Amino acid sequence: MDKQKTPKQKVTFTYAAPEAESVLLAGDFTGWQQAPLSLKKDKTGTWKKTVSLAPGSYQYRLLVDGEWQDDPLCANRQPNQFGGENCVCVVNGAQAE
Repeated sequence: MDKQKTPKQKVTFTYAAPEAESVLLAGDFTGWQQAPLSLKKDKTGTWKKTVSLAPGSYQYRLLVDGEWQDDPLCANRQPNQFGGENCVCVVNGAQAE
């Protein structure tokens, strides 16, 4: 029996920071600081980035003007090795066999 490939899902990350000059999304799906993703600022000062992720659990943080920040919209957190916490994004949709 062929295994069906689970499709990736679009996940939009947002962060309200009208005064920020840059907001980067870094996580285990970007290699953290190896390839962080730039968010784009809209007219209201909200930064956004949509990424496609396969079902699973992903840890991430936001890098706002060079400073690590938590995502205030993310309730799921997990301690990291630096004494802080990473935000956790869970993408559902894993298909049962």
